[in-house]
Amino acid sequence: MKPADARELANAIRASVGTAVVGRTEVLETILTGLVADGHLLIEDLPGLGKTLMARSFAAALGLDFQRIQFTADLLPHDITGSEMLDPATAQFHFRPGPVFANVLLADEINRAPPKVQSALLEAMQEHQVTSERSTYALPSPFLVLATENPLELEGTYPLPEAQVDRFLLRLRVGYPTADEERGILERRRARKQEEVTVATTTTLAQFQELQRAVEDVELEPSVAGYVVDLVRATRADPRVEVGASPRGSLAIQKVARARALLAGRDFVLPDDVKAMALPALAHRVLVKPEPWIRGVRGEDVVRAAVERTSVPKVSY
Repeated sequence: MKPADARELANAIRASVGTAVVGRTEVLETILTGLVADGHLLIEDLPGLGKTLMARSFAAALGLDFQRIQFTADLLPHDITGSEMLDPATAQFHFRPGPVFANVLLADEINRAPPKVQSALLEAMQEHQVTSERSTYALPSPFLVLATENPLELEGTYPLPEAQVDRFLLRLRVGYPTADEERGILERRRARKQEEVTVATTTTLAQFQELQRAVEDVELEPSVAGYVVDLVRATRADPRVEVGASPRGSLAIQKVARARALLAGRDFVLPDDVKAMALPALAHRVLVKPEPWIRGVRGEDVVRAAVERTSVPKVSY
């Protein structure tokens, strides 16, 4: 797919999702970039901010199969992956796929699930397969997880291990809408006279997969690749950090920067693409030391500081 065609298709996707989601341009752009980069997203924010609506709208606009799982403390691994069921007619066991067998999976309040369930989802995210008894079953392609986490309610939750958080390509926050956006939400609800929002499908599964493959054709100049490395290494050199971003963070920035460039209609990456995606791609990979953390320092602060002090290269495309 040519960059111009990718930009045209991306504009159609944005317009379709925009019929259901009011405003939130930056958030929607980040989600679209992460999906095109074939990555899993962790959305950490309060209930009622439209996370489910966003996930469902993107799935509908992209023509992808969508499933939602409400994670609870009594959930078991086979509740999401599926299980072997006995067929009385044949007296044989057959695998019944669980809700994880979808193109887009919304894992709602993922930190409410016990570690065994989180482990089963981690295998699906990393290996794109499910293990049941002695057999493995491939998940559909693409397989994209949008997981949500409530940062305020900690009672009855199981914090995600750092290794699992690191598996998410991007972490983002939705935030409250502006006053104008909130008025727009109310006006649209009155106008459609029903709760359900209909989102038009703008692509087919094959077109979306072609869009994902086109990311691999986006050029990354050596100086920009060096900028990515310097930026990630700067997070490790920060004295407030216990553990900085790993090489997986470098790969994540490279992937989403190329996707961002493609969606903008370019076949090359600019330093601005790297800077724009640094925060959602790296902040959740940085572990802050206890004392700075108590003072309110978070991974986002470390990444912002790294962006500010890392020299930006000049490119010659």
